[in-house]
Amino acid sequence: MKQTDQWTSRLGFILAAAGSAIGLGAIWKFPYIVGTSGGGAFFLLFLLFTVAIGLPLLLGEFTIGRSTQKEAISAYRTIAPGSLWYWVGRLGVITCFLLLSFYSVVGGWILTYLMRGLTGQLTGPHYDALFGNVIADPVGAVAAQFVFMLITAWVVARGVQSGIESANKYMMPALFILFVILMLRSLTLDGAMEGVSFFLHPDFSKLDSRSILYAMGQSFFSLSVGVSVMVTYSSYLAKNESLVRSAGSIVGLNLLVSLFAGLAIFPAVFSLGVEPTAGPGLLFIVLPSVFEKIAFGSIFLLIFLALFLFATLTSAFSMLEIIVASLAKGEEAKRKRLSWLIGLLIFVAGVPSALSFGVWSEVTIFGKSIFDAIDFLVSNLLMPLGAFLIAIFVPLRMKREVLLAELQADTPLGKKLFVVWLLLLKYVAPFAILFVFLNTLGIL
Repeated sequence: MKQTDQWTSRLGFILAAAGSAIGLGAIWKFPYIVGTSGGGAFFLLFLLFTVAIGLPLLLGEFTIGRSTQKEAISAYRTIAPGSLWYWVGRLGVITCFLLLSFYSVVGGWILTYLMRGLTGQLTGPHYDALFGNVIADPVGAVAAQFVFMLITAWVVARGVQSGIESANKYMMPALFILFVILMLRSLTLDGAMEGVSFFLHPDFSKLDSRSILYAMGQSFFSLSVGVSVMVTYSSYLAKNESLVRSAGSIVGLNLLVSLFAGLAIFPAVFSLGVEPTAGPGLLFIVLPSVFEKIAFGSIFLLIFLALFLFATLTSAFSMLEIIVASLAKGEEAKRKRLSWLIGLLIFVAGVPSALSFGVWSEVTIFGKSIFDAIDFLVSNLLMPLGAFLIAIFVPLRMKREVLLAELQADTPLGKKLFVVWLLLLKYVAPFAILFVFLNTLGIL
C-alpha cells in the first residue's frame, strides 16, 4: 500500500532525516572516540569516510524508499518480489526495536540529569559517583526510561507531519542555536585554542589501525544508515524533490554538528586541564566537572543537556517510526494505537538494560552486562550487516534507469557522477563494511 502521509516540504524531510542521524552517535559517541583515537587526524578520516561511504549508502536507501513510496519491508518486496530481500527491511525493524530499547535508557539518564540541573541537584565534586548512583537506581532509571518512551510515542502517534516533522522543525533549529551558544562560550575560555588544535590539527602519528577502523565505522553509523530508517523516511518524500540535494544537506548538517560538538567540548576540556581520553563517561562525568569551574557553568550545563536530549529524541522518533510504519503499511488509522503499543513493548524490553547497572549488574551475556551486550549486538553486528546488504541490494536488484531517474529528480546529475556513486556503493562500501565487521569479530 502506498504511503498516504508525506513531508510538507523538503526542509521538513531534511530536518527529520538529519534529526535521525544526529543523535547519540554525533554528540555522545563522536567526542569520546575523537578523544581516544587521535584528535584531528581521526576527524579528517571521519570526514573522508562519511563522503566516500556514508553518503553513497544514504543515497542508496533514499532510492529504495522514494522509488516505491513504501515503508521498508514493503519496499524491498516491491523491488524484489518472490525473494527473501524483504528480510533486509525486517532486519532494520528488529534492529531499531533493540536499539531503542537500550537507547531509551540513555535518554532516561539525560532526562534525569536535566531535571537534577533544573532543580539544583546536579552538583559536584564527585560526578563519577553521581553518575553511578543515577544508572544504578532501579526505580529512577526505569521511570526516566518510561518518560522518554512516553514522549517518543506521543510524537510518533501524531503522524509524520503533525508529529515527527513538526517536532523536528522546532527541535533541530533549537539544537543548532544551543550548540552555537555553547561553542562560543567554550572558545572564549583561557587555553581553549589548545583544544581547537587537538581537534582540528591532524597529527597522523597518533593514528593506528584501530583509529582508522573506528573512523570508518563512525562514518556510516553516524548517518543512521543500515537500519532502513532512511528507506521509510524517503518514502514520505514527494517525487519532484531532489534526493541528491537532500542527502548532501543531511550529510552537511551531520558533519556540522560533529564539528560543533568538537568545538564545544574539547576547548573546555583542555582549558581546565582535563584529559580528552575520558571515554564514554566524557559527557556525564567529565563535562559537568568542567562546566562547574567556569562562570555561569550551571546555565551552560543545562543548555548542553537540553541539546543532548533534543538530539536523542529526534533519533528515537525515527527508530519508532520505522517499526510503526512497517506494521501500519500506510493505514494512518492504525498509527496511534501501534505507536503506543510498540512504545510500551520497547519500554518493557528495555527494562533489563535499565537495571543492568544496578540490581541486575551480576547478570552477564558473554561476559557483558545486558546493556552492553545489546549495544554490541546492534552496533557491531546488526547495523553493519544491514548496511552491507543494502550496499549489495541497490546495484544488484534495482534497475539502472530507476536509480538514474530518482537521482536526477530536480537535479541534473551527470552520468559520470552517477557511475562514481554506483561504483562507491557497489565496491567500496561493501568491502569497507566487511572489513570493519570482521575486525570487530576479531577475525582480522
